Amino acid sequence: MSDTHANNHDYHLVDPSIWPLIGSLSAFLMAIGGIVWMKTADGGLFGMTGPYLFFIGLLGVLFTMFRWWVDVTNEAEHLGHHTPVVQMHLRYGMILFISSEVMFFVAWFWAYFNTSLFPADSVQYMREAFIGGVWPPKGVKTFDPWGLPLINTLILLTSGATVTYAHHSLVKGDRKGLVWGLVFTVALGLIFTVLQAIEYSHAGFTFADNIYGATFFMATGFHGFHVIVGTIFLFVILLRSLKGHFTPTHHFGFEAAAWYWHFVDVVWLFLFIVIYVLGAGSGPH
Repeated sequence: MSDTHANNHDYHLVDPSIWPLIGSLSAFLMAIGGIVWMKTADGGLFGMTGPYLFFIGLLGVLFTMFRWWVDVTNEAEHLGHHTPVVQMHLRYGMILFISSEVMFFVAWFWAYFNTSLFPADSVQYMREAFIGGVWPPKGVKTFDPWGLPLINTLILLTSGATVTYAHHSLVKGDRKGLVWGLVFTVALGLIFTVLQAIEYSHAGFTFADNIYGATFFMATGFHGFHVIVGTIFLFVILLRSLKGHFTPTHHFGFEAAAWYWHFVDVVWLFLFIVIYVLGAGSGPH
């Protein structure tokens, strides 16, 4: 008698999971907490619950992410569910995710170009009066692009080379090269974050000063957040590599992290060229 439950196809039909429910409820709680926190900043009993709801929801989201990814790792490493067809679909998913991230940064570049290319646009109400009809606005002391920004650019370019070295080492079966490539990449990511924090501490403008400060900190700040996420991503891949995960033919988790990191590198190159170099004023400090 044939087994009616035998898996005779290459697709992975996932088992029922509690994590989507817990994750959605946690995200909802975090959103409600954030709204209450921001809308009742003046205090009051109701307003005091905002931060607690927000951080409880945040912890729930982080816990869900951790446990869900543990389940996915077990499906790949121990249960054998990630067949070549499943891996192909995971790659499609990662490509679509990175494409959505590209559109996210297009919004900030759009805001920057819309103002920097037309600082005296009469269609935009009071734009010329607010920024003086020039870009950068009058009184803004921009960063010297050949200081910390250039150093951070070299750091990210180097990190792209080290993660590529780690990938080639993995494909060739060189576990030592894989681990050291990831170690250097994670270290360079941390150094970048520290140097960007130092750079921010010396900024001659703030987020609330004008449109230059708003677009600068939104674009570079969100990129910095992506660097932190990418560093954590690669650190998890490093821990998995130390545990013996990944083979030369089965390492989508590593590929996803490497693709994400290269995306972060490319975005920074655009930020460096457009905002730091082309957007530098006549007297950068």
